[in-house]
Amino acid sequence: MAKKKKSKGRGFLVQGTILAAAGIITKVIGAIYRIPMLNIMGLEGQGYYDIAFQVYSIALLISSYSLPLAVSKLVSARMAKGQKRNAFRVFKAAMIFAVAVGTVIMIVVFIGSDVIADHVMGAKLSSYALRVLAPGLLIVAIMGVLRGYFQGIGTMIPTAISQVLEQILNAVVSILGAAMLMEYGKGIAEKKNNELLSSAYSAAGGTLGTVAGALIGLVFLVLCYAAYKNILKRQLRSDKSKRQDEYQMLFKLLLITIAPVILSTAIYNASNVIDSAMFNKIMGAQGKTEKWCARMIGKLGEYYTLFNVPLAVANALGASMMPGLVRAVESRERRLIHNRIYMAVRYTMLIAIPSAVGFFVIGKPILDFLWPNVENSVQGRMLMIGAISLVFYSLSTITNAVLQGLNRMMKPVKNATVALVLHIVSLFIMLVVFKWGIYSIIVSKIVFSLCMCIMNSHDIREAVGYVQERQRTYVIPAIAAAIMGGVAFVLNLVLDIFMPGRLATLIVLIVAVIVYGVCLLKFGGLSEDELLSMPKGATLISVCKKLHLLNDNYY
Repeated sequence: MAKKKKSKGRGFLVQGTILAAAGIITKVIGAIYRIPMLNIMGLEGQGYYDIAFQVYSIALLISSYSLPLAVSKLVSARMAKGQKRNAFRVFKAAMIFAVAVGTVIMIVVFIGSDVIADHVMGAKLSSYALRVLAPGLLIVAIMGVLRGYFQGIGTMIPTAISQVLEQILNAVVSILGAAMLMEYGKGIAEKKNNELLSSAYSAAGGTLGTVAGALIGLVFLVLCYAAYKNILKRQLRSDKSKRQDEYQMLFKLLLITIAPVILSTAIYNASNVIDSAMFNKIMGAQGKTEKWCARMIGKLGEYYTLFNVPLAVANALGASMMPGLVRAVESRERRLIHNRIYMAVRYTMLIAIPSAVGFFVIGKPILDFLWPNVENSVQGRMLMIGAISLVFYSLSTITNAVLQGLNRMMKPVKNATVALVLHIVSLFIMLVVFKWGIYSIIVSKIVFSLCMCIMNSHDIREAVGYVQERQRTYVIPAIAAAIMGGVAFVLNLVLDIFMPGRLATLIVLIVAVIVYGVCLLKFGGLSEDELLSMPKGATLISVCKKLHLLNDNYY
């Protein structure tokens, strides 16, 4: 039994690592392709692009964002009971729901793009990009159901591969679309005597990649489903359970499961839309032009692009943890529940803490490495100020997933609502009273994410009596990251004298990763068993032992 549980734990980590790796790869690709995109669109185009995406993200939350999590949760609960037919009925009910809701939201966004862009967001020209994005809402809704079903039956590979394929095509089409429509927009801009039209058209071209990428991701998942169909038929025939869930009941169950996830995630992410809307309106009232506001939002977009790379790990681990956590809850195995939470939070912090330190110490050099043709002083200060919120956001993201897996669905909704109110109040004070400009958004995000961490942790403790271990989760990674930060800071100063530029930044990043890894192992931040649970774990252990990096005193 102990070996079986350990095997399940390792399976969770392997699946989590696969999804986390895919998430990081997609975020890295996202950061890389936005380098030429920003050079093509300019900061104004980047601003319109980001504003359209913020609205698209909210629409996506309503139409499909919660579907992978909800479908995974409901499917895994039935698979744990051996009810394979009912698990498939969940899939069919979710697909009907996705097509219906996705179609409605797509039409609303397409028709209402002008009103949303002008009267809600205060950036009228972002409507072009918003209209291009609208069809993606239906495509992603269908894709979300397929991803959720595969995750529910215990495999993250289709989701991971589809994410990478989606992002690769997204990158190619986005760059080409931005360049082609920029040229087309210049002609329109000259005719209508409005220089911002070229940026708006370029932003619309950039969003073409999102729709194309989603389409290729959907095609891949459909092919995976077709390949899996014969296995599925055999599973359905072998199902001996007599209970059959009615579709009417499944639709209600989907709504009950999806609604809290939608509400919590919508509130969680609505802060971006509110930030941009408040910033544009208040800065406009203070005499700033639409062009200036678009440039500032474009700079904020650079910050988010880099910020979201390590945050992808928390999202991936949350998704991969869900089936195992649901099964543990169903079987009422308290120790296994605690183990699932412990591993997810700890592995998230192993990435989030050094990333935050890295952003604080060498944030601007990293930005200069990615966007060498842009003045990154403002964005560099954003990373220094907002570095700590990366830890809070990662922790709040993973604890959101934990609460949903524990069937405390409304807790994240309540917590996100309270945090959002405090966020809005603090943002208003910083914009109007302190006049901190774009930095107001960064500081208010710290308020939001910290509130979420505190309240989510309290609710998890109340639900299952779980309190996160501190030394190996926070203290050791923080010490290792601090040493890494000191080495990176000094090395960056030295190299900046003798060989300034992108090569120096690359050397600093490589050295920083090595220093953090060595310190983490020497201080006992990872055990041999935990290394073994990772992909190529045996090879990692062999290398670490040869280098005398494993400290047996900690195990």
